[in-house]
Amino acid sequence: MDSLPITENIGWYQEALEQFEEIADKDHQATYQLGVMHYDGLGTPTNAEKGVEYMKKILDSPCPKTGHLKFAAAYNLGRAYYEGRGVKRSEEEAERMWLFAADNGNPKASVKAQSTLGLYYSTKEPKELEKAFYWHSEACGNGNLESQGALGLMYFYGQGICQNTEAALHCLREAAERGNVYAQGILVEYYYKMKFFTKCVTFSKRIADYDEVLDVPMIVKVTDCLPEFIHRGMALASFYYARCLQLGLGILKDEATAKHYYSKACHLNPALADKLHALLICQRI
Repeated sequence: MDSLPITENIGWYQEALEQFEEIADKDHQATYQLGVMHYDGLGTPTNAEKGVEYMKKILDSPCPKTGHLKFAAAYNLGRAYYEGRGVKRSEEEAERMWLFAADNGNPKASVKAQSTLGLYYSTKEPKELEKAFYWHSEACGNGNLESQGALGLMYFYGQGICQNTEAALHCLREAAERGNVYAQGILVEYYYKMKFFTKCVTFSKRIADYDEVLDVPMIVKVTDCLPEFIHRGMALASFYYARCLQLGLGILKDEATAKHYYSKACHLNPALADKLHALLICQRI
């Protein structure tokens, strides 16, 4: 459930929790909200088991009034099974819950489930990239920004679909314009490789200068993109901006400032920075 930081809303959450508990037996929405609050620790100590219990009540209810809530509950139960919080970890159960939730029964939860399935199928072992592409396409068609960027990447590298640079750039540019930071980072890399250095510098500096503490939470709130991928986009931008500074490509050479941005890339995503550094050593960047 979207909310402001708990420190700013603790009184409101505690009051809401009491009211929801009073009417939970008669109000399905209250039951669902109690599940969210216990699972995420909103106005009460975190109790994932209790949160799962409330979500299962919604999912198992025969009442027709729970229809739209069932999809949201299934999405959250999928999250619980995947994380192993409040229930024994099971990727199979997580997948089953997300597939149920993805069936367009709830505008927000179903689209999040579609995007989550896209991510799940592209990262599980073995990968199922055609399924990943299908679900990202479904989510993107329903307006999901994370999946729009993911589709661009899949078109770029021919993952789950035939390689198509034109389609990739179309997806990435639209996603970048809408605020997808990972898509912005991929475009920075593309501009560098195509030797559009002035464009690379202008674009990368803006992204590299996002503040991890101040800007990232707001970007998450506005775009609903995962912090992990926002950091990845920032790391890409920081690394390529540093490289341009180091070599004087599209900007005056400044090795001291380059070191600062290399360090920022390493801090944001050490694994990605190591991979890029290895390519640099091999003179492939």
